[in-house]
Amino acid sequence: MLGRTLKILRAAEAHLVQMHQFGNVKKLSTKVSEQLNQLAFFDDESQASGQVAQSFKGMDPDFPCATKNPSAGPEPEYDNVVSGFKLYHHQEPFYFKYNDAVLPELEIAYETWGELNASRDNAVVVHAGLSASSHAKSHKDNPKPGWWEKFVGPGCAIDTNKFFVICTNTLGGCYGTSGPSSVNPVTGKRYATTFPVVCVDDMVQVQWLLLNHLGIPKLHASVGSSLGGMCSLTAAVQQPERVGRLISISSCGQSHASSIALRYLQRKTIMTDPDWNKGFYYEGKYPRTGMKMAREIATLGYRSGPEWGKRFGRKMLNPGKPSLCPTFLIESYLDYQGESFCTKYDPNSLLYISKAMDLFDVGEDYGGNVQTALSRIECPVMVIGVKTDILFPIWQQRELACNLKEAGNNAVTFYELDSIYGHDTFLLDLNGVGSAVKGFLETELAEKGRARPQKDLDNAVQ
Repeated sequence: MLGRTLKILRAAEAHLVQMHQFGNVKKLSTKVSEQLNQLAFFDDESQASGQVAQSFKGMDPDFPCATKNPSAGPEPEYDNVVSGFKLYHHQEPFYFKYNDAVLPELEIAYETWGELNASRDNAVVVHAGLSASSHAKSHKDNPKPGWWEKFVGPGCAIDTNKFFVICTNTLGGCYGTSGPSSVNPVTGKRYATTFPVVCVDDMVQVQWLLLNHLGIPKLHASVGSSLGGMCSLTAAVQQPERVGRLISISSCGQSHASSIALRYLQRKTIMTDPDWNKGFYYEGKYPRTGMKMAREIATLGYRSGPEWGKRFGRKMLNPGKPSLCPTFLIESYLDYQGESFCTKYDPNSLLYISKAMDLFDVGEDYGGNVQTALSRIECPVMVIGVKTDILFPIWQQRELACNLKEAGNNAVTFYELDSIYGHDTFLLDLNGVGSAVKGFLETELAEKGRARPQKDLDNAVQ
């Protein structure tokens, strides 16, 4: 085959040589001669080895999913993501748990719903999750739906006709409370990664400062999911006399290896993005690619395999024409999740708060004994878990309920929900989660009493 091609091209070469008087043609004929000599060499090699030349048609190495402009799309808005929150300026130094770190002052963003009664004993704190702001519910100053919109309000799971509801932006966050994107009053520049390492104990201590400022001596309840569940539990351990009842949803008493691994990968994708610049990117290029990948990894732990099997299965975007770019609908979903989130949240805040979740161990300050820490809790407790939760597996909620009981608390209620939505169930299951929360908050319970028959609890935590 190659030999035949050479004969045809040699004839063309002879014709070009005859036309050498035209300068451009002469140059072309010289070039053709060089290329033909190379072809002749390969033809000789092919004949000597007995190999037969084969045809090839490969894939176009143009991958728009990987080469599209990373700066396309909206710019970061974490400086002003929400409006309508209140700000408490704590003008005294705040001391962190680790590394002898201290901030000269604090700002705490918070929102409230309902009215504080005359005896000031109807307050309920809703602790936010990792990426949530203080905006749990819409109100006149910010009519946009909150992250727990259907769970908070008149007649809702947390009834604002009965309770004064408070939600803060977590310490280390980027929605108003002091964090890496805040300005250091000492230097006049953003803290970036000079901000101290944060832990859940620090987050809860900040909330006590706010409650002191608001003049609330004791909470009717401390309620939280995920990171919020860690904070809710910690509040009842830190100051047991100030918490009337406790709700922990899809959370734990200490982080486990698998969830730590997932959060580590999220941090690594951000920190290996060249644009992260050791955290000092606020005046430069935003680490969009790392942040997007981090969110895609996080999404793996937020939902469940059964839901994705039912929702996406093996559905393809363009059947019959696969490439190295997204082929399956589930890939496109992850890409969308990363793209839609990556500029809504400060990457440094994700680093700090996810690390705080990894460090969480309620027994750390009590000889490393979780039950010793839990024995300090003086109020009824409700623990809710979800069977399909990957990030906080159901065994962690069973373990927490069991440890509370063994620590001497006879007012432990445990619910195991059979939801398809995995970890995000606490955001989506109004019937399962909402009904349980409402019943627990509004039912008269005796402190250290029995929330339900002991045999029910024994069966639940086996």
